Amino acid sequence: MTITTNKFIIASVLASYYFFYFALVGVYIVFLPKILIDLGYSPFEVGIIYAAAPFMRFIVPFLFRYGLVLHYKNYLYSLLLTVGATIIFWFTIDSFWSYLLANLLFGATMGISLPYVETIALSHLSKSHYGKIRLWGSIGFMVIVLWLGKTLKEPNSGLIALVVIASLTLIFGAIAGRFDTSLKNQIEDSSTFYLRTYMWFWLSLLLMQMSFGGFYNFFTIYQESHGVSLEIISWMWSFGVICEILMLYFQGPLLQRNLLKIIQFATLITALRWFILYLFAGEVGFVFFAQSLHAISFALYHTAAISYLLLLYAQKKLAQQFFLGIAFGLGGSLGAIVAGKLYGDNLFLWQGIIALFSLLALVLSEKKEGNRG
Repeated sequence: MTITTNKFIIASVLASYYFFYFALVGVYIVFLPKILIDLGYSPFEVGIIYAAAPFMRFIVPFLFRYGLVLHYKNYLYSLLLTVGATIIFWFTIDSFWSYLLANLLFGATMGISLPYVETIALSHLSKSHYGKIRLWGSIGFMVIVLWLGKTLKEPNSGLIALVVIASLTLIFGAIAGRFDTSLKNQIEDSSTFYLRTYMWFWLSLLLMQMSFGGFYNFFTIYQESHGVSLEIISWMWSFGVICEILMLYFQGPLLQRNLLKIIQFATLITALRWFILYLFAGEVGFVFFAQSLHAISFALYHTAAISYLLLLYAQKKLAQQFFLGIAFGLGGSLGAIVAGKLYGDNLFLWQGIIALFSLLALVLSEKKEGNRG
């Protein structure tokens, strides 16, 4: 097998994993909150439920920091348990506490597989090629959102989609894990990994993802409450993802610039995005414009942030785990709770203010910790 053929196979498998992993995320964050509201959950209860999975993503990296080893076998277990959690959803969704426990399991298992695959991808692909493979995750997200936006009539259809897509993620994830050749026999020395060394940068990552709490958990409900139909809302989600895909494909040259400055710029644009959603709630044209900024506030920000962490830490895999754990884990958990508590017409005003605090932390990071970009 030639090197070119081998790289094509690796890229294809990684693309398939991203496609189904983020399709799974799409069902979970876009449609399940609406299903819960339809079943009688309050916005605050939805916030608590959607704090569970991110909270477990925050806890998991510490388990690997202080004992567990992220190798292929544990990674495979996480994929199997993800499928198991989606099946448990069927039997627990009518009970708040039982469903909360199922979401804790789902969050813990989902928090293991993505950092593992991200490390494989970054070890095999260049920055520009990574974006072109990672965009298949965005395509998967968009496809499922458009499809369910037309077909979702009852809770069962969303739950069926979760189980099927989780199973496909398991299949391609298991294959992708076999390409961990560069890291499989190496155990990273975690004893010199310290979060406090770059405290302000980690705080910024936390606050940035907190600002997404209202968007990921309540955007669909928020727009529906302002008179926008579910089908139009699904197009709003998809338009944001289309812009994200374009950025992932063409962002390569941008990433040759100062990474910390890119992260600062993306954070500022994110604050602007939330203020637009606050000022023009339910106004379709403005909402679509705000969604176009997802290209910067997610795609460019995400790639710049994980690339910057590779410069900061020698422990690449552990750094990616903590990025997912602190940003999407603790940040997502606190963001969901805060958004559930603050839900109302001023929701995105508060999200914009939180994003500005994230920008302030980045400025302090540059002053106190230096710029490695």
